[in-house]
Amino acid sequence: MQIYFSDYTVGAGVATAMANSSPAIRLRTSETLGDPAALARFLAEHAVESADTRRITRRDLAQVHALREEVRAALAAPTEREAVERANTLVQRAGRGPLLVPDADGWRWVVGTAPEASVADELAVLTGAGLLGSLHALGHDRFRDCAAPECAGVFVDTSRAGRRRYCSPQICGNRHNVAQHRARRKRNSPDGP
Repeated sequence: MQIYFSDYTVGAGVATAMANSSPAIRLRTSETLGDPAALARFLAEHAVESADTRRITRRDLAQVHALREEVRAALAAPTEREAVERANTLVQRAGRGPLLVPDADGWRWVVGTAPEASVADELAVLTGAGLLGSLHALGHDRFRDCAAPECAGVFVDTSRAGRRRYCSPQICGNRHNVAQHRARRKRNSPDGP
């Protein structure tokens, strides 16, 4: 696998999704990565090439569950220095490079993974490179906690404006907006509080 440094949003997105896949994050959901098939779907949804090239095993699943905690720790690191150290550790698990490789527009920097790298090691390199790219391009203040009261999620805000508030706008943001709407309707109703 080759991870392009300039595509840090891909790795940051996978890091966010993986860190928030645990049932301990959203109190209303169960384990997102509950079996090897779920992990294979996760990899395919995020276009991680391991999904097409490997048969995912229970051992892979256990390693990814352990990795998920390391990624979450990097996202939740209280200081930029600690976030960098944790992300560097992720990349060093199976990262090779950096390498300069040709592409249609000239040359691009990449970090590759060792051919024998496990699924978890490839994910470690992908997420670590994504977090390092985000730290370099956007800064540590873009590493945030989810604003939804019922969620303990974390995320990297890679949006252009930098105003994202929820780890999953489609889930947490929508739930929060619906709750706010219902509260306003209740306050404004003739039966009121």
